[in-house]
Amino acid sequence: MFAVQGSAGVVTGIASGISFEDHGEHGDIDVEAPKLAGVEITGKKPSHFVEHDGDFAAFFDGEGVARIISEKAVLEGKSDFREVKTDAPQHGVAVAYGSHVLLSEPNREKPDELPVGIRVADEAGAPIGGIHACHDLHGEASSGNIRAFACATGLLVVSHGDGTPAIRHLPYADSLPDGKTTTLIGGRGPQYFLGNYGADKVVLIDPTVESDAFRLISLPTRRVHFAVDPVRAKFAYVFTEDGQLHQLDVVAGKIANSLKLTDPYSMDGHWNDPRPRIAVAGDQVVVTDPLQGKLHLVDAASFAKAGEIAIEGKPFNIVAVGGSGQVHDTDGKEAHSHSHGDDQIYKGHFKDSQIKERVLSDWAGDWQSVYPHLQDGTLDPVMAHKAESGDQTADEYKAYYEIGYKTDVERITIDGDTVTFFKDGQPLKARYASDGYEILTYKKGNRGVRFIFKKTEGDAAAPQYIQFSDHRIAPEAADHYHLYWGNDRAALLEEVTNWPTYYPSSLSAKEIVSEMMAH
Repeated sequence: MFAVQGSAGVVTGIASGISFEDHGEHGDIDVEAPKLAGVEITGKKPSHFVEHDGDFAAFFDGEGVARIISEKAVLEGKSDFREVKTDAPQHGVAVAYGSHVLLSEPNREKPDELPVGIRVADEAGAPIGGIHACHDLHGEASSGNIRAFACATGLLVVSHGDGTPAIRHLPYADSLPDGKTTTLIGGRGPQYFLGNYGADKVVLIDPTVESDAFRLISLPTRRVHFAVDPVRAKFAYVFTEDGQLHQLDVVAGKIANSLKLTDPYSMDGHWNDPRPRIAVAGDQVVVTDPLQGKLHLVDAASFAKAGEIAIEGKPFNIVAVGGSGQVHDTDGKEAHSHSHGDDQIYKGHFKDSQIKERVLSDWAGDWQSVYPHLQDGTLDPVMAHKAESGDQTADEYKAYYEIGYKTDVERITIDGDTVTFFKDGQPLKARYASDGYEILTYKKGNRGVRFIFKKTEGDAAAPQYIQFSDHRIAPEAADHYHLYWGNDRAALLEEVTNWPTYYPSSLSAKEIVSEMMAH
């Protein structure tokens, strides 16, 4: 966690004391007392603080400088950061986006006003291309593999392109009243954004479409705070100044339930006066109540009040940190080492020395995408099986895999060094040679290996690179795999939310279900 202290001019790293180790059939959790991580980043007026794929970018308004630090450095207690400068001080934002940085562009004519656009820069800060207009830029978030910035005229939507980030403008719908979004939150599971829109409304935004992308939801009174539910992907929450917490159904686009929690809180006064804030902690929604010095606990399933916790002072901002797992009682004995054998490699726990080069024949055969089986309900039993021991419902798992499995390549054949992609039955063929491998470290601490192959000849439209991930790290025939493809080797390595998955075409739908449930 990080504490951004604007008036003190410092961003401080905090170790939560909670760590996890995934062992597939179970996860282990270790809980220690929280402490300062020993990492501080100083500068004039730190403001927006953004995480993307394990890199944190702190923007210092008083200098117009972004200081970027990796999660790995923070965990090691090192204040090793790099600086990327803009042309002038501004209330700006930066996003470390793979080998690029997305930087806000200051308003040169009126320096005290909000930025006027986004510029793409390389890692050293050298600009690439022109400015993407986004007047009154304020508010950014990510949902899946899409990032968005809020502007006076709509959203800038950022996705991975060929070599550099692809940026397009999604204008506000003509049907919307006058207004704009200045705060964005990204949805989990289905790809959407939730933003403010005027004092007493919020807007749901689908970044994947051009028309009907905005759905406006009116609130009974002015909005105080809002948050999405990372566990129950169908819901988000809004607190309004009349003391009510509202449960939003983001699929239906309406308020599903409302619950009175606190005395009224007026939005008049300073914008940063202590007012309620929302956090989702597992099965509970937690709302701070600064005036009464307490936290209100709401059961997420029944949407009924479940209790409260008294807090000294005025609890204001809140962050939920936690998870589920087994705690092993060593009781003076040697701690459980979790040496579970070769299956640990499948779960992402291995040494670099165990990794060996692989050849394309490891994936030889005729393969079918599992995405159609997800769409037609064939994989519903798999989702239900995951829900029995997981922390999400079957519908929430299905929404997650909808993003992961999504592809329009329904079949792939691999014969020797030739790979053929089938889209709507039409083949696209090319030959590929090994281009090595890359080791990826994921947010949970486990790791994976991408085995990479580069096109040597073939159809012009065939991807320049293909990258295999199949939970193996040495030569062995695959029984299924995740495949990433595109023309930018580095950008593909950053893609961790969409992983088209393929099983042998010889398997029936029922056999695929059995295979998945066995893992």
